[in-house]
Amino acid sequence: MLKFMTAADRVTLSRILVAPFFFLVLKAQWIPRQPALVALWIMFCWMELSDFVDGRLARRNNQVTPFGKLFDPFADVISRVTYFVAFTSIGIMPLWVLLVLLYREFGILFLRMLLGLKGIAMGARAGGKLKAAIYMVAGLLSLAFYTLQVYLGADVSGSIPLSGRGGLSDVLGVLVQIAYVLTAVATLVSFVDYLVQFKKLYR
Repeated sequence: MLKFMTAADRVTLSRILVAPFFFLVLKAQWIPRQPALVALWIMFCWMELSDFVDGRLARRNNQVTPFGKLFDPFADVISRVTYFVAFTSIGIMPLWVLLVLLYREFGILFLRMLLGLKGIAMGARAGGKLKAAIYMVAGLLSLAFYTLQVYLGADVSGSIPLSGRGGLSDVLGVLVQIAYVLTAVATLVSFVDYLVQFKKLYR
């Protein structure tokens, strides 16, 4: 299958392959936390950076294909849902925000399936760039908060409270909470945008 993929598709695929390792490294406490943090930051940066790189490659090489238009948002969902599940599992991301995000993704999947029955492919929406930026900031703040807890010697094997340690930890905790509220809002707005587009295409 790889030989039929464009260079941009291979970069997109790398995002999917890296995602489960991010979850594993975050959760596997038998991995020393210092090298784990380095690996987590590298994987997080690659998952977000590759979303920019694959698009640039596709446009530069004139390799924008219907497959790539669907494969790219699929890889985005896999990578971001994975690191959000990881952050939820240690108490940083609120569970209700994760549920809103998952309902949105399943809802859009259903809409795409309905359009697929009519031979219509619905790619990513322009408004998704803002949503993606908010997701990235939420993930970045979450990883920064996790990193700080490791350096403060907190127990990072279970649920990590977002407040109560004082100083920079509490400030970051508040920023994380704000970021996730914005994540939920952006998720709902994005879903409404897809509904509007679906209505236009399904006619």
